[in-house]
Amino acid sequence: MFRAILVAACVAAATAFSPSAPLTRPSSSRNVAAVGPRMQAMSKSIPFLKKPAALDGTLAGDVGFDPLGLSSVADVRFLAEAELKHCRLAMLAALGAIVQDIFTFPGVSKVVGSEKMTGVHDILVKQGAMGQILLWVSFLEVFGTLALFETLDGKRAPGDFKFDPLGFGKNAQTRERYALAEVKNGRLAMLGFGGMVHGYFLTGKGPIEALLNFQSLK
Repeated sequence: MFRAILVAACVAAATAFSPSAPLTRPSSSRNVAAVGPRMQAMSKSIPFLKKPAALDGTLAGDVGFDPLGLSSVADVRFLAEAELKHCRLAMLAALGAIVQDIFTFPGVSKVVGSEKMTGVHDILVKQGAMGQILLWVSFLEVFGTLALFETLDGKRAPGDFKFDPLGFGKNAQTRERYALAEVKNGRLAMLGFGGMVHGYFLTGKGPIEALLNFQSLK
């Protein structure tokens, strides 16, 4: 069941795209839907499929990839918000999966022993700690839901919480470049973390530990 959820998350995230700047579409953009199916542009990512009408290139990472047609049944801004959230969580999760093979925080071994990744999850579920985490995450989701309503109203770009302590977004071109970089790295992190979890299922080892073990077998 857990594997199926991971696969579904990766597929759903691949069809949504994070924005690079404003939600408003440029007046010069082509209305693909009005052109008609025979003259409709082809997708850059899947040349043998038509370009989805809702994906007009204004979102960072938008290459017309939507084989399941989700952008035709859901607001693309909602999909963008969902993907960007998964991207950020996956990047943190991938980093955590790597760090646990390099460093052990004081007191962790007393709680979870030598377990890692999903093994830690199972132990914390039995201890009730995951319930506390779920409670606080649900509390934070309330604010995320309010922000999502603003996104759907066109008042906020998906994923934009005005959090930029280092000032990366002061320049428009720099902001656009980092927005694209975040989406690309986030998509890679979702695939990478999925691989790390499945590797742990098969070997019982973290990513670095499994890599070192593989190198020793050569």
